[in-house]
Amino acid sequence: MRMRQLLPVILVIFSPMGVIKGQNTIGLPQIINYPKEVYQAGTQSWDIAQDHNGILYFANNSGLLTFNGHYWHRYPMPNETIVRSVQVAPSGRVFVGAQDEIGYFFPGANGDLVYTSLKSLVPAADRKFADVWDISIIGDQVFFRAEDKIFLYKDQTVAVYPAPSEWRFMGNVGEEVFAQDKAKGLMRFREGRWEPLRQPFGGPDTLVTTLLPFDKDTLLIGTNRHGLYLLTGDRVTRKRTQADVWLESNRIYSGSVASEGDFALGTSSGGCMILNRDGRVIQTLSRPEGIQNNNVLTLFLDRDHNLWMGLDNGIDFVAYNTAITHIFPDQNNQVAGYAARIYQGKLFIGTSDGLYSVPLDFRESDLAFSKGQFTQVRGTDGQVWNLTEVNGQLLMGHHEGAFQIKGDAAYPLLPGVGSWLFAPLSSVYPSPQVIVGSYSGLDLLDYQGGTFRSEGKLPGLTESLRFLAIDNDNRIWTSHPYRGVFRIDLSPDHHSFTARLYTSKDGLPGDLNNYVYRVKNRVVVATEKGIFEYDPARDRFVLSDFMEPVFHHQKVRYLREDDNGNIWFVSSERVGIVDFRKPSGGNAYTIVYFPELTGETVGGFEFLYPYNDENVFISFDKGFFHLNYNRYLRSKPELTVMIGQVRTTARKDSLLFGGYFTNGDRVADVQTAIAHLPNLVNSFHFEYASPLYEQKDNISYSYQLTGFDKGWSDWTRKTEKDYTNLPAGTYTFQVKARNNLGNESKAASYTFTVEPAWYQTVWAYIGYILILCGILYLVSRYQRRKFASQQQKYEEEQDRLRYLHQLELEANEKQIVQLKNDKLESDVNFKNKELASVTMHLVQRGKLLSNIKEDLVRLQRHIDNPTGAQEFKKVIRLLNDDESNEEDWEHFSIHFDQVHSNFLANLKGRYPTLTSTDLKLCAYLRMNLSSKEIAQLMNISLRGVEISRYRLRKKLNVPSDANLYDYLITVTGH
Repeated sequence: MRMRQLLPVILVIFSPMGVIKGQNTIGLPQIINYPKEVYQAGTQSWDIAQDHNGILYFANNSGLLTFNGHYWHRYPMPNETIVRSVQVAPSGRVFVGAQDEIGYFFPGANGDLVYTSLKSLVPAADRKFADVWDISIIGDQVFFRAEDKIFLYKDQTVAVYPAPSEWRFMGNVGEEVFAQDKAKGLMRFREGRWEPLRQPFGGPDTLVTTLLPFDKDTLLIGTNRHGLYLLTGDRVTRKRTQADVWLESNRIYSGSVASEGDFALGTSSGGCMILNRDGRVIQTLSRPEGIQNNNVLTLFLDRDHNLWMGLDNGIDFVAYNTAITHIFPDQNNQVAGYAARIYQGKLFIGTSDGLYSVPLDFRESDLAFSKGQFTQVRGTDGQVWNLTEVNGQLLMGHHEGAFQIKGDAAYPLLPGVGSWLFAPLSSVYPSPQVIVGSYSGLDLLDYQGGTFRSEGKLPGLTESLRFLAIDNDNRIWTSHPYRGVFRIDLSPDHHSFTARLYTSKDGLPGDLNNYVYRVKNRVVVATEKGIFEYDPARDRFVLSDFMEPVFHHQKVRYLREDDNGNIWFVSSERVGIVDFRKPSGGNAYTIVYFPELTGETVGGFEFLYPYNDENVFISFDKGFFHLNYNRYLRSKPELTVMIGQVRTTARKDSLLFGGYFTNGDRVADVQTAIAHLPNLVNSFHFEYASPLYEQKDNISYSYQLTGFDKGWSDWTRKTEKDYTNLPAGTYTFQVKARNNLGNESKAASYTFTVEPAWYQTVWAYIGYILILCGILYLVSRYQRRKFASQQQKYEEEQDRLRYLHQLELEANEKQIVQLKNDKLESDVNFKNKELASVTMHLVQRGKLLSNIKEDLVRLQRHIDNPTGAQEFKKVIRLLNDDESNEEDWEHFSIHFDQVHSNFLANLKGRYPTLTSTDLKLCAYLRMNLSSKEIAQLMNISLRGVEISRYRLRKKLNVPSDANLYDYLITVTGH
């Protein structure tokens, strides 16, 4: 009895981790550690969920954490308590359970998560409760488990199911929800009630910690201290595994499906174990394998079938579904790897600490799934440089010499001399002789009867020769990192040689860092400036016409051809393959890079061993990577990209968009409403990422801001972009992702409008138009008024000018009239003078004639001669006739009327009774002649003049007191 009690203890002691570790696959998945310093939250994460966009949610001591592949965000609870559970509903609501709190997060108006509490829907009597440990979502029903009650939220109501004793677990598989009560065991929720299984299971001593789908009708139950069970209907049976004792001792705390047919179980002290359906251990992941903590609080398989661990101190990502795994020959030291070779069913790996081997399971095409532990080959302590199979024998280049590996031991061939590599001198196997590149030249091994024997050194060579290749003419090409390239021509017996050094003078771009390799049946030299080949016609090196178009002057550090003719290489710390089986882009090949391996190789000692397409071994500073190239090419997880946040950096940093679009009460994939931002908010910071967690090193991004950028940006690894001082307008920020295989995602976009400044708005422009119209109106009015005023002034001026002109015209007319008058007056005066002159002439002539007549009359008296007297009488008669001659009067009257405006004619018209004598008298009076002058002109006496004047008064009816001259002027108007 006592022995039976001790047996479990003995099994625990003698089935230690070493036995369990022996069940591990030799290829360990990549593990990425996220310590709390990275995600900036609490140490413990209790539950994990993922939405349809790939965003992860962690129930953490400090609240709800989100992670999109690059950016972490924390959302604390209103009561600042620990979040114990999280689940995402199909609507996108993120339900959480915390201490004394249940509710959900959902995007708010700005797309950031906002918490809504459901506690107010809980009946008042049940609103006090402790931690909510589990959440299950079935359709539109959400279950929350606290220790004393289970809440069911549906249709904006919360129903409460008190615990019969104590609710210890709750979980669902498909559409079925199970809960464990401490007294009644495991129960199933049916038709609104919790019903115990017909076969009771899970009493007080059994704590259920996980419930997983096992097959179509069976569930896998994990318990804390009692191992695994299977539930089929209501029947529970024990599930035995290779690790029952280990699981019971380390206590199962969480579980998850790992992949089809595999299950991951998290323990409280042993890390995580992965089992298959048969109960065989697939893998154990604990601190030695790279996780941060052995207390695994929760496990979650994401949509790409990779595993997440919520630990007691941190969060870990396990790339469980990846084509690249790690091989650690020495798990404890994790020393650098330098050489690898599969030989006689084993994988041999040479490290800086010796040679290790492990048996391989060739039933697995991916040999990384072989299980076993590496053991060190005896006699190999120290630095291993090379492993080469020659003539069916495995040779090892070592710091302490050349060795042959037989079984689990190494046997020296060239002891004491550090050896780099081996090269058979014949392409026909078995090769009778093998060249060994060593620290101090070349050594020769002879092979006879299945045994290698040293033939000694080739004399004259003392250089360390780590790179060596033999061309088709059996010439040896070797290089020294800082001396150049040697060509060695061996003698027929291979015991002597001639050597020629090629340097920069012989076509090489330099004397440093030249590496000799044999690929594609030719010897090439990888240099700092491309790939070169030897041209025998010119005895110098030239750029390779075959390799250079592939590498384009790249600095290549390593080249190796695989059995399919593809070329594996390391260039600028990047590992890649030139795959000649996959033409692309007009080339006869495709180049595939492996960003996961960038910078991981051992600098200066790069090594790749392409055993086949499923098994490629790459050395790095902690062992080896194993690459399943075929799986790598087939692995096509959905490549997506999302805009995580949009912040404004204008004035103060504030969130504009939190990464979530909504359409009503559901999370949407595309934007449904355009954000309108004030004009001062014109500088932006965009964050974006791809939730491709296992390939985050493979992703590059291209972006553009339509409305601002002219096109897509170059591809970059950056996950953020800033724009500053954008002018008013509508913009769409777009970003897309691309992986190293050239696959591109659909573009994610965010559209926003920077509103114009108030002075640039439509209303402002309307105001401007109105103001402009007003200004134009006022200007027009002013112009009209000004025009009217000017016109008025003009008219007034014209009037004034016309007036002045009129005055001037009148003045001119007056002047003309005056001139005319003056002329007339002058003419009148002239006429008057002429008349006066004529009149005086007449007067003088009359006087003269009168005197002559008087003299003649007097003389006649004295003439006695009758003839003479008669002649005198004729003369006197002539004189009398002349005095009475009217011809002179006619001339006179004409001139007089011209001067005095028809005075005589007018006077005659008014007074028809006037005689010519009267008219003469009037004319003479008008000329203001004296009576004496008138008398002489009229040839009458003064008395006759007076009588004539008197008679004239009578005819003219001139009063006696009136002046006859004035009257004549008045009567005629002149």
